[in-house]
Amino acid sequence: MSLSFPRHHRARTAALLALVLLAPTACADDERDAAAPGAIKVGLLASLSGTYQAVGKEMRDGFELYLSTHDGKLGGHQVELVVADEGNGAATAVPAATKLLKQDRVVALTGIVGGGSVAAVYPLLNETKVPFVGANGRPALKDVSRVWHTSYLSDEPGEAIASYVHDNVDGSVYAIGPDYQGGWDELRGFTEAFVKAGGRLANPDGKTTFTPFPATTNFTPYFARIKASGATAVYTFYAGSAAVDFVKQYAQSEIKDLPLYAAGFLTEGGVLDAQGPAARDIYSVLNYSPDLDNAENRAFVAAWKAKKDGSPTTYAMASYDAAAVLDRAVADAGDDPTPERINAAIGRLGQIASPRGTWQFSPTTHAPVQKWYLRQVRPDGRALSNTVVGDLATVGG
Repeated sequence: MSLSFPRHHRARTAALLALVLLAPTACADDERDAAAPGAIKVGLLASLSGTYQAVGKEMRDGFELYLSTHDGKLGGHQVELVVADEGNGAATAVPAATKLLKQDRVVALTGIVGGGSVAAVYPLLNETKVPFVGANGRPALKDVSRVWHTSYLSDEPGEAIASYVHDNVDGSVYAIGPDYQGGWDELRGFTEAFVKAGGRLANPDGKTTFTPFPATTNFTPYFARIKASGATAVYTFYAGSAAVDFVKQYAQSEIKDLPLYAAGFLTEGGVLDAQGPAARDIYSVLNYSPDLDNAENRAFVAAWKAKKDGSPTTYAMASYDAAAVLDRAVADAGDDPTPERINAAIGRLGQIASPRGTWQFSPTTHAPVQKWYLRQVRPDGRALSNTVVGDLATVGG
């Protein structure tokens, strides 16, 4: 014999049974949510348009590569990466940074291609008290309490290669570069160290020749000046599309037989492919090359090539390292990684294992103390590559 209950009793019993069955699952979900650290927002500002578009995209891709190989997390926290376009400089960088810092309320900012953009965004960092882990060159700043860089100070590449150029060039050297903050810093680093080492500049006034930026695309008139100066070699800094124009025109000019030395950005990444044979034999200085033989670099290059064509650049590497820095700092900042806690944690990191080799932040400049490498554009199979041919100075401090 079966028991029969009124319909309203049956409905109430079913509802209670559903609550009982669901309760353990809901509690388990609540426990998992409570145990899992909250998501955080990180801002990435880079040139995704303009002269340095290729550089900015490499920086974005390097940071995203680190996230993709670490389950989208930094320090155990799921990351929402908010990307903004720096454009060609301060005029577009400042409003983009303002949105990231004040509207999106990111806990840390990374990226930034141009030194002028860094200088312009700098007051916003102090106002919002958000740490900046930059991934490209920057000028010297008075207060670096919230400013860190995984790349270099903009005068360091030239400083690192100056003695080598002095020792290997018999005669004077002509210095030329773009007329903006990054160009001023890059060329100052070389010229000051070169003259200090006993070198002589071929420039008629003893000062670097600066070309209007970003307007200059025809360098032929400047090559005529170099020819007239009697220089026996040239030192330069250009990057992005300007580097392609400079190198291609140099190879067709009346000074094509003069040895060309440069900050490594002249032949870095996709610009080397665009330059083709015109770039052959150029010597450059940089803090990274994809052929460096260490465990971190082998893993980095393999992960990059699994997703991208070609080899990673110093821009991608520095941005990858910026993510690694934030990963350790966010973990050290605890369950509530506020901007202030993250900033304090960065200062405690010590040595950092990197594809470029081990480095650490300078306590005074917050830029890397790192080794620099001499590279030459040489054939690598059917392609050209920036091949490391020697070690240069360790710079930073």
